[in-house]
Amino acid sequence: MREPDPSAVAGVLDAQPDPGSWLALITGGVALLVVLSGTPWRWARTAITIVHEAGHALLAVLVGRRLQGIRLHSDTSGVTVSRGKPEGPGMVLTALGGYPAPSVLGLVFAGLLAASRVTALLVLAAVLLLAVLVMVRNAYGVLVVVVTAGVLALASLVAPSSVQAAFVYLMTWFLLFGGVRPVIELQLKRRQGQARDSDADQLARLTEVPAALWVLVLAMISVSCVIMGGAFLLQPTLK
Repeated sequence: MREPDPSAVAGVLDAQPDPGSWLALITGGVALLVVLSGTPWRWARTAITIVHEAGHALLAVLVGRRLQGIRLHSDTSGVTVSRGKPEGPGMVLTALGGYPAPSVLGLVFAGLLAASRVTALLVLAAVLLLAVLVMVRNAYGVLVVVVTAGVLALASLVAPSSVQAAFVYLMTWFLLFGGVRPVIELQLKRRQGQARDSDADQLARLTEVPAALWVLVLAMISVSCVIMGGAFLLQPTLK
C-alpha cells in the first residue's frame, strides 16, 4: 500500500493567495440578496437546513445521546432523532444546537478564510456533508445532500482558483446571513400561533425559560457571528 504523500496532506493546511478585498464585498452583497429574496432563498435554504440538523446531531453525539438519524424534507424542514434522557443538560444542548449551527460554521469558515486556508475550508465542508449523508434516513434527504456535495466537488476539483475563491466566500457569507433569517421566521411563526413544537418551545419546556427569551438568545448568537465573521472577511478592506 502506498504511503500518503506528506506534502499533499500538508497542502490542506497551507495558506492560499489572498483573492483580493473586492471579492468579500461582492460575494457578501450577493449572499445578502439571496437571503432576502423569495424563490432563490427557498432553494438555497436547504443548505441551511442541512447544517441546522448537523448541529443537532453533533451536540447529541457530544453529550452522549444515541443518534438515530436525520431526515430532510422538500419544504426545507428537517428533523434529527436521538435516544437518551428526555430531559437534563444533554437534551437542552441537543435542542439548542440547531439554529446557531449555520452561523457558527460560517464564523469558522470566515476564520479559515482570514487565514487564507481555502483548501482546509473545503475539506471541512466535505467532511460535514459526508457525516450528514451517513446519517440521513430518507430518499429526499440523500438526494439533496448528494447534490450539495456535487456542487462542492465541482467548485473544489474543476473550477479555476478564481471561481473557487468566489464560491467559498459566497458560501461563508450565505451561512452567516442565512443563520439569521430562520430565527426571524421562527419568531414570526410563533407570533401567528404556529411552530408550537419549535426548538425554542422545546427549550422552554426543558428549562422553564420562556420560548421568546430563547429566540432572543438564538438571535444574539446569529447576529454576533455575522459581526465577527464579517470582520474576518472584510479585514483586507478595513485595513
